[in-house]
Amino acid sequence: MVTKKLRSVGVLTALALSLAACGGAKVGDAEQPEAGGGKECGSFNLAVSPWVGYEANAAVVAYVATKELGCKVVKKNLKEEISWQGFGTGEVDAVLENWGHEDLKKKYVDEQKVAVVVGPSGNKGVIGWYLPPWLAAERPELKDWKNLNKFAALFKTTESGGKGQLLDGDPSFVTNDEALVKNLKLDYKVVYAGSETALIQAFRDAEKNKKPVIGYFYEPQWFFNELKLVKVDLPAYTKGCDADPAKVACDYPAYDLDKIVAKKFADSGSPAYELVKNFSWTNDDQNQVAKYIAEDKLSPDAAAEKWVNDNRAKVDAWLGK
Repeated sequence: MVTKKLRSVGVLTALALSLAACGGAKVGDAEQPEAGGGKECGSFNLAVSPWVGYEANAAVVAYVATKELGCKVVKKNLKEEISWQGFGTGEVDAVLENWGHEDLKKKYVDEQKVAVVVGPSGNKGVIGWYLPPWLAAERPELKDWKNLNKFAALFKTTESGGKGQLLDGDPSFVTNDEALVKNLKLDYKVVYAGSETALIQAFRDAEKNKKPVIGYFYEPQWFFNELKLVKVDLPAYTKGCDADPAKVACDYPAYDLDKIVAKKFADSGSPAYELVKNFSWTNDDQNQVAKYIAEDKLSPDAAAEKWVNDNRAKVDAWLGK
């Protein structure tokens, strides 16, 4: 879902202060490393961003690191921007799904030199505005952004202040939506559902009860297997059209999602670093594990175990076997 956010992140304080101030940031439980062989791995601090696709990445990497390499994996549930602050302190070793964040790359990779880009995750990212299938079928003209103002009243809610509501997810997700609404002169107000789960439920409810909803969404995302949301055509993305966050008036770019690690971690010789560097899978792979977690209600470990057992060749390639 989704830089994944072309907006200023403000002045960043030390990680400890940020964890207290940026709602929901917390440290996950450590997993036990009583398995696997090879070189000594030790502790592996893995950031987990707040959407289930990322949780799927982390589940599989943590499972393999624990069972195959004997690592002590510490999962840290952090907002995207907050994770990067941990690269210089040793509190975060790896981010497995980065949605662009050119501003953060400049600061932590180019200037501070505490982080390293280690290649693509294999996932292809798409962000945009979507409609539930029933509404796209009944009002196909809504698929063109130029027609949205004519139907703004259709999307009014008690939260949107007399304007049409454009529903976004977690405020920490990458979004240009407030700038898009302003610069495209749309009679809409961005309203945050608060989480990926709430956003999914809003679309599910809209389809079931034939309620008009237009909202932010993204791929890879397991929910498309349940409901084929229909993307709205915004003004076409061209290179540089999003360079100034305040002036964005174009669609989101396609993202080749990549992995970022701490420079200290990359230089450590840890087998966990080699695993992260080699880790690569498809949107379908991620969606499968995410479905196990979100829809089938498996624990992350159980979901990872199921996928690993069904995809041994891919895992062996990550491990250099």
